[in-house]
Amino acid sequence: MAAAPPSLHLVIFPYMAQGHTIPLLDISKAFAIRGLKVVIITTPSNASFIVSKTSKHPNISLSIIPFPRVPELPEGCENTADLPSMALLSTFVEATKKMKQPFEGVLIDMIAYGHSPICVISDFFLSWTLDSCHSFGIPRIVFHGMGALSMAICKSLTLLPLRTKPSLELDLIELPNLKLPFTLQKADIPEGLLDFDPNDHFARIIVETGEADINSWGVLVNSFEELEGDYVGAFESFYFNNAKAYCLGPFFLYNELKQEVKAEKVQMQSYSYIKWLEKQAGFDGRTVIYVSFGTQAHLSKDQLDEIAFGLEMAEHPFIWVVRSRTWAAPKGWKERVKEKGLVLHDWADQRSILSHPAIGGFLSHCGWNSMLESISMGVPLLAWPMLGVSEQELNAKFIVLGWGAGLMIPHRGNGGEKIMTVGRDVICNRVKELMGGEKGRKAREKAQALGRKARGAVEKCGSSDKKLDQLIDQLSNNKNGKS
Repeated sequence: MAAAPPSLHLVIFPYMAQGHTIPLLDISKAFAIRGLKVVIITTPSNASFIVSKTSKHPNISLSIIPFPRVPELPEGCENTADLPSMALLSTFVEATKKMKQPFEGVLIDMIAYGHSPICVISDFFLSWTLDSCHSFGIPRIVFHGMGALSMAICKSLTLLPLRTKPSLELDLIELPNLKLPFTLQKADIPEGLLDFDPNDHFARIIVETGEADINSWGVLVNSFEELEGDYVGAFESFYFNNAKAYCLGPFFLYNELKQEVKAEKVQMQSYSYIKWLEKQAGFDGRTVIYVSFGTQAHLSKDQLDEIAFGLEMAEHPFIWVVRSRTWAAPKGWKERVKEKGLVLHDWADQRSILSHPAIGGFLSHCGWNSMLESISMGVPLLAWPMLGVSEQELNAKFIVLGWGAGLMIPHRGNGGEKIMTVGRDVICNRVKELMGGEKGRKAREKAQALGRKARGAVEKCGSSDKKLDQLIDQLSNNKNGKS
């Protein structure tokens, strides 16, 4: 592992959403361990969470700048998790633009103290940071929180001639410069990407962020060569100035290799759900299915009820994180499943759950972070994409059809339309197949093989480990005026 000179500083500016922030906190530790001084930009209400994740690293510090007061947003709303409705997402993203002046103030202070950053790693939603970085001659590296393949698909779609764009959900899409491991249909594409509405505020934001994106110095990708190396070249082709995509992931596994993890594992043993999993592990390994759909998906009461009944019918032990505070389990259900099921309404450490030897499957919305964590732990997925505005459909197809490391919950009708409520029978049958069927066994073998590759990527001389050293060397040489 190459150690960086102590004089090197870099700035990381995460978007104020947990799924965007957590991976950047993970990679900040990898930079810090290599000797770089990392300054993380955040806002007052997000600071305590970031401190809780980084306080053991003396090379990581915070620079707190105010989040602007916007009439449309509730007072104190500084994270997308605090939005009363995702309809306010555009307003939230627009509000971040007012952070430009205090952000530039941080850069000015760093330069004045002789700590000019070798780069700024910025979330793609913070597109305005490109202008700031250009003003100070600092390379901007953009971070999306998505995989290389899904990003390449999304960028390819913007170049499709109007006459070739599909109209029906099951229409096939051909991307001439991208060889895909699955059949691509309109139903798989994030909403609004093909049907651009110039009057839609969020659509205009996506165009704006895309322009800043392709003009950045480079791209940070939470993935690894063995998983997505075949698509990196196609993805890079959309960028100007020979910008490179750096697959340095899985980010969270760098921390898994360090001594501090021992202390974290001791703390995790006190969690009630880990104690519950310990009891399950005593019967027969990998019998528990973990169920969680992230923080953004909002399921109806009917759908939550069907999940409850489906899990009960499958008769496999389960641990289910229910984000809805208003859902009340069907009458008598909790009593019937109390020996086999654990329902959590509060925050749970997903990584500690997925890494537990009792876990044999993950019913997931297929957000990129969740998918990457699952395969890194060798846990196969039962894929159920939820959010149409994200790339979850693409992630699900990639892991199920591309890698064979999971099964799919049938969630679309014969015409490709989204099924409003997936029935308990469907859920039951798929859980049984994943946890005890032949297809599930093969998916588990594939996931375990990917897990070995993921861990190997971040170990010494692994593909991601070497790429991280290469990135630091390039930025260091750039700062010193070398070619």
